[in-house]
Amino acid sequence: MAKKKSTADHGALLKKLLLDIFKEHPYKAYNYKQVIKKLNQEPFYENAKELLELMDEQQWRTALIATLESMAINEDIQEVDRGKYKLWPQSHFIEGVLDMTSNGNAYVVNADFEEDIFIDRSNTLNALNRDKVKVNLFASRPGKRQEGEVVEVLERAKNDFVGTVQVSGKFAFLSSEGARNGVDIFIPLSALNGAVNGEKAVARITNWPVDAKNPQGEIIKVLGVPGDNNVEMDAILVEYGFPLLFPAIVEKEADEIPETISRKEISARRDFRKVPTFTIDPVDAKDFDDALSVQVLENGHLEVGVHIADVSHYIKRDSHLDEEAYNRATSVYLVDRVIPMLPEKLSNMVCSLRPGEDKLCYSAVFEINDRGEVFSEWFGRTIIHSQRRFSYEEAQAVIETGEGDMKEYILRLHKIAQQLRKSRFANGAITFDRVEVKFRLDERSHPVDVFLKENKDSNKLIEEFMLLANRKVAEFIGKIYH
Repeated sequence: MAKKKSTADHGALLKKLLLDIFKEHPYKAYNYKQVIKKLNQEPFYENAKELLELMDEQQWRTALIATLESMAINEDIQEVDRGKYKLWPQSHFIEGVLDMTSNGNAYVVNADFEEDIFIDRSNTLNALNRDKVKVNLFASRPGKRQEGEVVEVLERAKNDFVGTVQVSGKFAFLSSEGARNGVDIFIPLSALNGAVNGEKAVARITNWPVDAKNPQGEIIKVLGVPGDNNVEMDAILVEYGFPLLFPAIVEKEADEIPETISRKEISARRDFRKVPTFTIDPVDAKDFDDALSVQVLENGHLEVGVHIADVSHYIKRDSHLDEEAYNRATSVYLVDRVIPMLPEKLSNMVCSLRPGEDKLCYSAVFEINDRGEVFSEWFGRTIIHSQRRFSYEEAQAVIETGEGDMKEYILRLHKIAQQLRKSRFANGAITFDRVEVKFRLDERSHPVDVFLKENKDSNKLIEEFMLLANRKVAEFIGKIYH
């Protein structure tokens, strides 16, 4: 017969369980209510179940408080505030990301701390905003914020900085911009690389001795005279980490991509080139990455194709293009320009669904009636040929007047889109309609007017069929992996 565990055994088990909880997050503090919550969760519950069954809620509270107080007296844990405990640090050092304020003070973010660690500006060493740093923790005081000092910069968030070149005698500085950079970069005259006093430029930090107030660097790009629109826009892009150019190896890979489509590739795809197809985009769009095709079936239903440029056909896994696109994550749209995720040959040419050209796509194709009911669906690789590029304004004119190119298709799709939208909201969809501010620019890209962009029916037409495709693809994938 198994020997019944003694009270001492239960006490030892409870202490071990508590230590396991504190060790999971060694810098996090818990009170007894938070400890109870943790004990009722995996992975702790399985070992705590025996004790939980032996005591009622009041007994649990008494036992926990007594054990926590005993562990604090024995210095297994420390009481950081009244009734709140955490593990004594085995090391006074932690790592985290520095969030610097405009006055030079900073906070270090670390997942094990409920609050960020405060770093006085006299203790930031030579760390800059968003750097990954090693911090020496100061002794904590009950009721006070945890403080520390940076002892090492582990990884720079960035090494390139925008600023104004200041040349003085035998040396120069780049006076960096941005309230949270807080440092000027020393530039030897031999490293100015053509920059002159007063110009905006980009400098790269090359060395920063621990005992030096300022880092050393070199000018890597001269932007130009302050105040010029292109200079200021380029300065903003560099300041926030957006690359101005693609690396040469990436451009080379893009240039080597063939613009013609082989017969073998065409034969492996569903051919929509003879199906009426069009795009609807902003009037100033440079790339067209989605299109709709539509044809009437014998039963009166429509076959609607939602086509997305098949970028994956051109970009091979782990190529330089793939890596660059991954790092950029998305194209960035500014008031007067686009910073593309892919080089121009891909984004504006090969993978742009321009009218009058054969293009490779990945498509979702639906048989649908005028009530928005879907009877069948197909997903796969296709080839299309867009007959018409509409701006939102042109498509809106067709919807409002009932006249114009491809009117029979646009008007019918508009009615279906209205039904799809009505059905979505009836099923609990949330509307994210919002007012968007747009700028009119002159020939020098200077803003001359501000207006509110309207989200009209032509916008909603495209939106509804894109949402339909996304939803149906998600359902399809869900069935596969269920």
